[in-house]
Amino acid sequence: MDETLWSALEHERLSLADMLDELTPEQWGAPSLCDRWRVRDVAAHVAMTPTAPSLPTLVNRLVRARGDLWAAGAQIAVDHARRPTAQIVEELRRDAAARTMPLVTSADNLLMDALVHGQDIAVPLGLPRPMPRAAALAAFARVWGMGWPFHAKRRLAGVRLVATDADLDVGQGPVLEGELRILLLLVTGRTSAAVPHLSGAGLARVPR
Repeated sequence: MDETLWSALEHERLSLADMLDELTPEQWGAPSLCDRWRVRDVAAHVAMTPTAPSLPTLVNRLVRARGDLWAAGAQIAVDHARRPTAQIVEELRRDAAARTMPLVTSADNLLMDALVHGQDIAVPLGLPRPMPRAAALAAFARVWGMGWPFHAKRRLAGVRLVATDADLDVGQGPVLEGELRILLLLVTGRTSAAVPHLSGAGLARVPR
């Protein structure tokens, strides 16, 4: 990931901290777009990424999750979310420019993760959270080009995705168009949140 995208990641972390700083206790406990995660769980996940869990912690959670890496990571985030909300916000600010990461991810994934999880918090709370265009395009390209866990190309085969606010036109078939931010939610599996903001003949082919 080049310097521009590292700067974008730092911006996302700092702006997320600013947004979280304004939330009420009720909003911190509200459901996010992530299945079974509250706002505080998502925030903790983003905050803890630069200071990845120790190997013993990861192994312990993997054993408990019977080898399911996704479930193990989710539980580690929930554990981290037990911290006071002010501490979670401070971690985001303190480590905003950090370039360390867990062994099981990549630098490109970090930016995508921060962008999408910011929406996971903002959308259900009805809060505005614009995405920087270059960063969002990079995140979309990353998701579109990968398989697990999103399998976006396979899920949306037969649909042409067109952004109304960016230079993005991928896939083949009936057109499905919307803002880049919304299309990124779609390809990362936030279908129910994305569909109301999309239009075009391709909408009928979106798996629900």
